[in-house]
Amino acid sequence: MVHAELTVAAIVKRDSHYLMIEELAHGRRVLNQPAGHVEPGETILDAAIRETREESAWRFHPRGFIGMYYWPHADGRTTLRVALAGDVDDHAAGQPLDDGIIATHWLTRDALAARSDLRSALVLQSIDDFESHDLMPLDRVRHMTSRS
Repeated sequence: MVHAELTVAAIVKRDSHYLMIEELAHGRRVLNQPAGHVEPGETILDAAIRETREESAWRFHPRGFIGMYYWPHADGRTTLRVALAGDVDDHAAGQPLDDGIIATHWLTRDALAARSDLRSALVLQSIDDFESHDLMPLDRVRHMTSRS
């Protein structure tokens, strides 16, 4: 039986730069998009909005579905990641960021590709998919309940 961790990632591009999170993960400083686990009872869209605010202090407005990524890890875990594109506003500069978050950065795709400290291959893959494919409408991301 496969146990998948459901995660979200917010892909935010402003001019030619992407919003990135510098964080500590497994004892390493790495770069990732604002991302994290979907909490019980939370929708995928709400999780992306929450994670972006908690990790970057920006308010995220999802505007399209980029893709879903199935990633089996060597240790037996599996990540199912949903990437959403959107915009940010209302930066709460004085807000404390989540534990483990060091800083936020705005970096180009080429600058990211030249780095060796990306958290995973999902970082560039979701950016490349954002740049090369049309966004799917958000109504393609459905939240089902036991009454649905």
